[in-house]
Amino acid sequence: MPPSVPSLPRRVAHILRTSLFVQVLCALVLGIVVGKLWPDFAADLKPLGDGFTRLIKTIISPLVFCVVVVGIAKAGDLKAFGRIGLKALIWFEVASTLALVIGLLAANVVQPGSGMHVDPSALDASAVDAKTGGGSLPSTTEFVVNAIPTSFIGAFAENSLLQVLILACLVGAALLHLGHTKVPQVLPAVEQAQEIIFAVVGFIMRLAPIAVFGAMAVLIGQYGLGVIATYAKLIVLCYVAAAFFIALLAVALRMVTGLSLWKFLRYIRAEMLLALGTASTESVMPRVMQKLRKAGARDDAVGLVLPTGYSFNLDGASLYLSIGTLFIAQAVGVDLSLGQQITVILVLMLTSKGMAGIPGSAFLALSATASSLGAIPAGAVALLLGVDRIMDSMRVVTNLLGNCVAVFAVSRWEGALDLEKARKVLDGETEDVKGAAPEVPARQAKETVTEAG
Repeated sequence: MPPSVPSLPRRVAHILRTSLFVQVLCALVLGIVVGKLWPDFAADLKPLGDGFTRLIKTIISPLVFCVVVVGIAKAGDLKAFGRIGLKALIWFEVASTLALVIGLLAANVVQPGSGMHVDPSALDASAVDAKTGGGSLPSTTEFVVNAIPTSFIGAFAENSLLQVLILACLVGAALLHLGHTKVPQVLPAVEQAQEIIFAVVGFIMRLAPIAVFGAMAVLIGQYGLGVIATYAKLIVLCYVAAAFFIALLAVALRMVTGLSLWKFLRYIRAEMLLALGTASTESVMPRVMQKLRKAGARDDAVGLVLPTGYSFNLDGASLYLSIGTLFIAQAVGVDLSLGQQITVILVLMLTSKGMAGIPGSAFLALSATASSLGAIPAGAVALLLGVDRIMDSMRVVTNLLGNCVAVFAVSRWEGALDLEKARKVLDGETEDVKGAAPEVPARQAKETVTEAG
């Protein structure tokens, strides 16, 4: 007898049970429906997304520490690690500056704020203070000093990626200096801890659809769909500019590595959808690190470039800030000269580097830019309060892809990329990430964790 073919309902149920991408997609749609129909109820769902993000943040620091320490120790060359860091910083500066320039050019051509004739005195400047909590961006000196840990445990407690990176580099260098003969048990212990953390990631990722549902319902319930019509010109411009920048990333990736950004996007489609739903790239960092390692990038390159990019390579934020600055100026009737626009780029090159992890950082950067120009009223920044959350999707996608492309490019330059393995993985010729619990049926979870450990 021929083998029986599963019925359509059983096949659909199997896909829903095993595919993280489908689960998150369904949660995204359901969240939009609930937010639209029951906005008051949707507001109460905020803890779902916040709780998931808190769980992810608890494991990011130890994961980055383990990956970097193992990467340095296995590479056996601290100088190579230094070269990777230097090349990454060069890439970050070029990419983020290009994003700023593209944003300014787009805003000058389209003029999204022209004709609005907004009276700055009619805007509620205190709303910006409420959004930012009255905080401020650190100066360059403060940013550098704050990157230096005051204690080993404190770096992890504060969840400061830059501090954890410095500690990991020091520990990795110490392991290289002492050698395996003096501390033979340390590196295996760190590797085992890394595998445990990846298994924990698998468990937490099972909650991803719930987090996306809650976050999307809150977004639609709080802001509604009407804001899209009000700021349509600005929103479309930002997303088109981001699409153009991503196309440039695809060209750069093809030229440097020969890899396809479209295939990579398909490879991380579940993580990308999760980042969109939660409006956070941090929520997917552990999984993306796994997948980049799976795709042939060496541990030391992944462990250094990706976390550093979260602080230094915010391409989507750079696009938004440059367009947003000109939008505000045009809306209040201020005509910025070429010299003032160059000042905008220079100021944002500095302020955009200290944004990560600071509440309302985009508004702080915009306020700092407006103050440096002296021509735009500080209260005019409140114009973007209603549309900022809608821009999160653009910023998240662009930031995440920009950092992933940086990992591949820097790895290729340093000879830390297995191109053959990368092509096979992106073509779907190998199995999914080891220990990725959300992609397997629940009944196989025990076997998956066993393999991961």
